[in-house]
Amino acid sequence: MPNRFRGEVSAQLDGRTWTLVLTLGALAELEAAYQCDSLATLLQRFSPDSLSASDMIVLLGAGLRGAGHDVTNDQVAMMQAAGGVAGFAAITADLLTAAFGVTSTEDDELLAEVS
Repeated sequence: MPNRFRGEVSAQLDGRTWTLVLTLGALAELEAAYQCDSLATLLQRFSPDSLSASDMIVLLGAGLRGAGHDVTNDQVAMMQAAGGVAGFAAITADLLTAAFGVTSTEDDELLAEVS
């Protein structure tokens, strides 16, 4: 069971329940991938109006690895979520909310952008 106080979320991918968390190591991985010099810059990168499918793959991959799962982004790209892209967007929004405290209004904007 995920611990929200530690930023953990639960997700159903490929019919399996996974725990995801953006640990400091996962956040550093994302900073390097996007060449961001701060967490604020990184968070701006994931604003609802600029989030792409590639971003979701990278975010979910980092979250899965942060929780200790040995998966590559290529493997994440092949996974399926209930609801298709909207399902992936919901998981991504949940992960960002758990890590950064993004408000539910921003979650709704994120889901609207990819739906």
